[in-house]
Amino acid sequence: NTIEFAGALHATVVKQVRLKNPSNNTLMYNAILLGRDADDFSLPKGNTVTIAPMKQAFVNVEFTIRFLHPAEAVLILISNKVDGIEGATLTFSMKSEVKHIEPVGIIRCKSPCYEL
Repeated sequence: NTIEFAGALHATVVKQVRLKNPSNNTLMYNAILLGRDADDFSLPKGNTVTIAPMKQAFVNVEFTIRFLHPAEAVLILISNKVDGIEGATLTFSMKSEVKHIEPVGIIRCKSPCYEL
């Protein structure tokens, strides 16, 4: 599973990962960001998520596109035991892509091409 963060250079992109709990027990996960560019990604709502029985929850991942080269990281969700029940470990690949570049400003100047 790959989560793509596409947008303009210097834009902040937020993606949600939906987690479903089909069991009759509460599940709890700890989120970890790993990889070459993991420091550029963040979890604004914290790195712990609890999912009630037969419900769903969301993990928000935020990324600010700072460079033209694609950023890569991995989101790992590791289950904690709650009431003796443990969920599966989940992994997601994350990649960024610059779709366009918005100029911050335009500077006009006049100068001769060359002088003898």
